[in-house]
Amino acid sequence: MRRADRLFQLTQILRGRRLTTARHLAERLSVSERTVYRDVRDLSLSGVPIEGEAGVGYRLRPGFDLPPLMFSPDELAALALGARMVHTWAGSGLATHAQSAQEKIAAALTPALRARFETVPLHTFTFRPSADGTRLETFRKAIDARLRVRLHYRDLNDKDSVREVWPLGLFFSGPAWLLGTWCELREEFRSFRVDRVQGFEVLDSHYPDQPGRRLPDLMRAYKNEH
Repeated sequence: MRRADRLFQLTQILRGRRLTTARHLAERLSVSERTVYRDVRDLSLSGVPIEGEAGVGYRLRPGFDLPPLMFSPDELAALALGARMVHTWAGSGLATHAQSAQEKIAAALTPALRARFETVPLHTFTFRPSADGTRLETFRKAIDARLRVRLHYRDLNDKDSVREVWPLGLFFSGPAWLLGTWCELREEFRSFRVDRVQGFEVLDSHYPDQPGRRLPDLMRAYKNEH
């Protein structure tokens, strides 16, 4: 990475966080902490208002802004692929928003970068998984509103059950989507394949924002299992 690019990225990281240690910056930028100290000093001398000190952490003074962002070719490839995957696999609602995001990004690019962005040779198949997009949209809205859901579910052994769950997150494990939940019946986290849900009802009752049963707790449970 060119030093100019590294300094720009360092400023971007500081802009997006309250207080950032030199160790975290070094890990993000793949450099030594000594290099981070030198870069912070040089940015400060050039007029970038960085507050903090070595051993404590750094932050960018509120109100400071940078010129409009420009993307590297690899960043454009990642954005294009991500938007195409959302368009293919995430249901009609998010597909529309992904298309809108692509258009906004393209409009902000130079002609040369726009051409590169629009011709990134990374694609996804255009067919959709068996779970329809409307179902994914409904689950996503239930998660946002913290509404309980009653699932009529058929597992991989073709055994049917009815579960009332707290929907916490949707996870794509191609080609299937998983609904991550807190299951009231089992009193533990459970995941359900969306394409094996035989029917469902979004209930009028909200589930509580309860410590130990939140999305971060579910994510930790997943990590511990794997």
